[in-house]
Amino acid sequence: MARELRAADGVDASRGVRPVVLIVDDDLGIRESFRLILEDDYDVLDVPDGRSALDVVRSRQVDLVLLDIRLPEMDGIEVLERLKAIDEAMEVILVTAVKTVRTAVAAMKLGAFDYLTKPFEDDELLAVVRRALEKRSLEREVVFLRSELERQHDQGELVGQHPAMQKLYRLITQVARTTTTVLVTGESGTGKELIARAIHRQGPRRDKPFVPVNPAALSETLVESELFGHEKGAFTGAYQRKLGRFELAQGGTLFLDEIGSLKPDLQAKLLRVLQEREIERVGGTRSIRIDARIIVATNTDLKQAVAQGTFREDLYYRLNVMPITVPPLRERREDIPLLVPHFIRRYNQAFNKRVEGLAPEALSVLGEYSWPGNVRELQNVIERLVGLVEGPVIGVDDVPLDLLLPDRVRAARETGGFALGEATEAFERQMVLRVLQRVRWNVSEAARILGMHRNSLNAKLARWDLKGPVGDE
Repeated sequence: MARELRAADGVDASRGVRPVVLIVDDDLGIRESFRLILEDDYDVLDVPDGRSALDVVRSRQVDLVLLDIRLPEMDGIEVLERLKAIDEAMEVILVTAVKTVRTAVAAMKLGAFDYLTKPFEDDELLAVVRRALEKRSLEREVVFLRSELERQHDQGELVGQHPAMQKLYRLITQVARTTTTVLVTGESGTGKELIARAIHRQGPRRDKPFVPVNPAALSETLVESELFGHEKGAFTGAYQRKLGRFELAQGGTLFLDEIGSLKPDLQAKLLRVLQEREIERVGGTRSIRIDARIIVATNTDLKQAVAQGTFREDLYYRLNVMPITVPPLRERREDIPLLVPHFIRRYNQAFNKRVEGLAPEALSVLGEYSWPGNVRELQNVIERLVGLVEGPVIGVDDVPLDLLLPDRVRAARETGGFALGEATEAFERQMVLRVLQRVRWNVSEAARILGMHRNSLNAKLARWDLKGPVGDE
């Protein structure tokens, strides 16, 4: 066996990693024939019996096995079964002198890729080997893409280590195990759809569709058709049957965003869906069974909407089975230093940029801002900064003016009552920060440029609670 394994050790590195083909046949002449045909394109190993084949597969990666049916001690069907137990994804082609339907059926049931009958032409062997390895390559690519998507979603989208987020992660895991209706509440921009997607991915329906729809983004005339579908001729312009989002989500999850925007008639129809688990298309006459998990979200207070008579009380209780509240960004400011590099990486890739990060002063400004638009607003700001900045580091000079102004000054400006003293303080703070960043927080040099005494500058920094990354020189 050592001789056979050594034959594949001298792989030409310049040709890259090549698929590994293992030949299992007790006839040395057959093994040498296979090798001559295959060794130009593949790394070839060969062994004389099934036990040796199992030892090879346990010790190294094998992509394809050419397996003779008639072997000493252990026949090819038994070897096939044991090979698949070790590596289910490995492809196996059975080789025999006599092809029987019974043997072929048994082999296919155990996962053999194909069946090759002796004698065969070289081109026939190469073709079946190529098809088997292409299948394995595609399967690997699918697994890789799925793992990448899972990594991006599970680790890349929901970002945060604040205790409120840790509690949210635990709740998502618990809720995902169930199939009950979920109500996600939170301000605009907090990431309610990300929560819904995380629940779907961690639940038993992860391999089925996740179908999102925002009724508030659709015209009143389209909402019903989008949700429930319509039959041909149901209304002017309905030239063919259309499946609604409920049917598209069969077996998976339907995410209804901004549920508070639904009109009373559609609220009644949604209630019926939740109760009866069936729908009727617009213009249809028969009921269609629905098997989809329902997750809804809102940025409004549904209890208050019920009290005001704009939302059905019975629907509210049907939806509020598993409530989840997403915290606003201002309540978890500690997560901003984690979110910022996450978005910088995203937009570096999108814009083909190499921004390394934010200067400490700029990050401090972001941490002091109240973020009324929550994570979505932060994402938009970082997108703008990465797109426009010319250097490797985003400085305080690059931060939009609105984020530099204190909230109370901005509120006064928006209401028409601009506090001059506070505005002057805000612009002074902005100018000082920019100079300090330019001179790398050399307070003496900054004081000279600003035309003020060093002690006066230190007093202002203490009042603003600003500290540089290094001491003054």
